[in-house]
Amino acid sequence: MLDMVQRLADLRDEALWKRLFLAMSVAEILALDTCFEIWAHEGQKEPQKTLSWRVWMLLAGRGYGKTRAGAEWVNGLATMPGKPVRIALVAANEAEARAVMVEGESGILACARKGRRPRWEPSLNRLTWPNGSVALIYSGENPNGLRGANNHFAWVDEFAKYAHPQETWDNLQMSLRLGQRPRALVTTTPRPIPALKRILADPRTVVTRGRTEDNAQHSKQFIDTMMATYAGTRLGRQELDGELIEDVAGSLWPRDLIERSRSAGVEADGTRRIVVGVDPPISVGGDACGIVVCGVDAGGVGHVLEDASVQGLRPEGWARAVIAAAERWQADKVVAEGNQGGAMVESVLRAADAQVPVRMVWAKRGKTVRAEPVAFLFEKGEAKFGGAFAALEDELAGMTIGGGYEGPGRSPDRADACVWALTELMLRKAQAEPRVRRL
Repeated sequence: MLDMVQRLADLRDEALWKRLFLAMSVAEILALDTCFEIWAHEGQKEPQKTLSWRVWMLLAGRGYGKTRAGAEWVNGLATMPGKPVRIALVAANEAEARAVMVEGESGILACARKGRRPRWEPSLNRLTWPNGSVALIYSGENPNGLRGANNHFAWVDEFAKYAHPQETWDNLQMSLRLGQRPRALVTTTPRPIPALKRILADPRTVVTRGRTEDNAQHSKQFIDTMMATYAGTRLGRQELDGELIEDVAGSLWPRDLIERSRSAGVEADGTRRIVVGVDPPISVGGDACGIVVCGVDAGGVGHVLEDASVQGLRPEGWARAVIAAAERWQADKVVAEGNQGGAMVESVLRAADAQVPVRMVWAKRGKTVRAEPVAFLFEKGEAKFGGAFAALEDELAGMTIGGGYEGPGRSPDRADACVWALTELMLRKAQAEPRVRRL
């Protein structure tokens, strides 16, 4: 029966599963519960598409199931038919290796199958399986402890927090010299440290990814709380979504500046003026149409209120998106760049709603040069992000001093729209104009 269930593991037919469970004995159901291969996320399973990899990097958010994946991987290797193997278990320190990798609720001992449970000798930091396979604990605090070691395999946990990551990794690689195909599994929440980036850049590394919310064992309340608190922020994207977020050298908006510039937001009626900035696309299906709403409050502080950017729409489509954003926020005006077909841009906006005040602006300098004085407003605390806007923030973070751009996409369309809006609000003398209101 279990063989049948294994063959049907990828099916999503609820009725079929119910029939299978009704036909199973209690012993079979209990055995099924321990069959990790059936219940695992795809990202928790050892990559099979290619056998050329030397490092499997499981880069995922907290609570995704990285520890369970590592423990199951180690138990599987230690108990496979053939000669016994030697495995290195590497953690940030010995205490974490024991508490998480070995003794934890998802650790090696908890995941071991009946009759295949290893003997744990804490005084020696050693696990020994019935077939003679051995795993020893090593620490990222003591890279030299790996000198002289000989291993078939290694499990490296939370590598991004090691005190000496590169030296530890180098010594570990030199120890992986037993057997025909030595390899390592790295399970970690990402941080942009150089050692981790070098491993990711190695062509012999294969990467799987996952998010905290992918693990169904978490309660909906926990997921909702985490997402409501951290979704879209650098911390949330890194610790919950498993994203590797790097700072670009010379960025006008370094990630720490973006995080420092977050506010609780402001409602439309709490602002003195609101402007919708627009960076129109050159062609249909090409770059996005940057549409960013910004406002200035009674204290003179600017706020990014919404990123309403759209992509892949014809002119009438993105024009309607602009007007809709203006109406949602009762904007004072729309400011649109006119360098690419200025007359056409103005005409499609007016065709969408003739009553919306539209001001066309022409860029005489590059996007990042225009952005510098706006970035300075954030540095001084005079401009804030009224929420988390991941796509916009990635573009802003990619704009560099001196006119470069190293962010996502060919062009920082969202960022440019934001710059136009805040320039109009805070760096140009304000003019009293009627707001756009729904009839």
